[in-house]
Amino acid sequence: MQENTNSVDKNTAEHQLKRSLGLIDATSIVAGSMIGSGIFIVTAAMTRDIGSAGWLIVLWMVTGLLTMSAALSYGELAGMMPTAGGQFVYIQRAYGKLASFLYGWTVFTVIQTGVIAAVAVAFANYTAVFFPVLENKLFQIGENYAFTNKQILAMVSIVLLTYINTKGVKSGKTLQLIFTSAKLIALFALIILGLFVGLKSNVLAENFTNMWDASKTVLNENGTVSVTKLSGIALLGVMGATIINSLFSSDAWNNVTFIAGEIKEPKKNIPRSLFLGTTIVTIIYILANIAYLALLPMKGIPNSTDVTQSGIMFAAQDRVGAAAANVIFGNIGVFVMAGLIMVSTFGCNTGLVLAGGRLFYAMSKEGLFFKSAGELNKHDVPAKALWVQCIWACVLCVSGKYGDLLTYATFASLLFYMLTIYGIFILRKKEPNAERPYKALGYPVIPALYIFITGLICLALLIYDTKNSGSGLIIVAIGLIVYYLFMNKKD
Repeated sequence: MQENTNSVDKNTAEHQLKRSLGLIDATSIVAGSMIGSGIFIVTAAMTRDIGSAGWLIVLWMVTGLLTMSAALSYGELAGMMPTAGGQFVYIQRAYGKLASFLYGWTVFTVIQTGVIAAVAVAFANYTAVFFPVLENKLFQIGENYAFTNKQILAMVSIVLLTYINTKGVKSGKTLQLIFTSAKLIALFALIILGLFVGLKSNVLAENFTNMWDASKTVLNENGTVSVTKLSGIALLGVMGATIINSLFSSDAWNNVTFIAGEIKEPKKNIPRSLFLGTTIVTIIYILANIAYLALLPMKGIPNSTDVTQSGIMFAAQDRVGAAAANVIFGNIGVFVMAGLIMVSTFGCNTGLVLAGGRLFYAMSKEGLFFKSAGELNKHDVPAKALWVQCIWACVLCVSGKYGDLLTYATFASLLFYMLTIYGIFILRKKEPNAERPYKALGYPVIPALYIFITGLICLALLIYDTKNSGSGLIIVAIGLIVYYLFMNKKD
């Protein structure tokens, strides 16, 4: 009997998360998870919404400051709780199981898996530039839904990345480091070349003439354009709503907290990686937008075949990055940018897949997810949690609803960011003597300011995008029902 007990203990000791990720690996995951396809696309929608070069840069700067302040606040929680699950663990300690389940539920249903699906489809969309056969439809249902080869490629990429990550954290981290390095180098090259070419023209100066005159531009169904001047409360409201685009592009920085159980010296390295990763990406995003403004006029003509006539505002399919590359490299720029976005999106999903499985592993350990998701395979990774994540992400690829889910998820994600950061105030009061190797920068002012500004953004979204933000609340509410059904069944 004693021998059997020892055998079980030995097996448990052998199969546990290994701390094999250093500071560079962790920073790579932060930056790599943040940079996907958003930076190459969302500026077009933001430009239509505000029509001002000055306010556009302000929005990207505010996005960066919000992201960095949140990351620095998370550093305190990461130092206190350097275990797998990250934000899920922080919320549970501050608020209890119900709140942590609602977060985990939302992450599983739309935030993590929805982003994985959308990024995979973006990868497939740009791969189709090189292989047009991917555009072929396999079948169509009604007028609004078509299943194409691109969706198959998207699912294959998710399955491939999941398989690689089940082979051990070293496989995942190597792939992450390679792709993050490649896209950082490529982005810096795009920025440098863009500024080099763009500053030879007067485009940047023209874009910054009357740089604070804001307006909202709407392309009507009949092809005409409606322009509404913005100022005062109306301008603030539109800015609060359109900043969701840049916030989405800067999201997923918190993924590194999910894998805290596999990071060396997590009390030091997680806060450092959060700061370094968000700072690097913020600088890149601001410079990329300045490069766009140096290469392309803000305003343009819809449906034009010339990239400079279309401008940023009406770039084909909102592909501002592709339009900028076209100005730099000519027609071959389309392929250059397509290749860059393929690298960027594939690398982004590498980090998302790696991190997400650890959150569901932590949920399972608390009895709030499938029991088997809490098991580690022979490579000491939660393989079953990764495959469950993979299956649902593939379902979202097939459903064709991932775009809507992303919109819902970003709003819900902001709510949980606020909740988590407010948890710092709660834990400071509940556990004043707890070990805090790192303390939130500027506490209580910076965390409180983050909560206040993000709260205003959520309010603006509820007013200006009631349908999608309301849907985010509904997803969270459904989680409330699932929680009580799940717990009742368990009891």
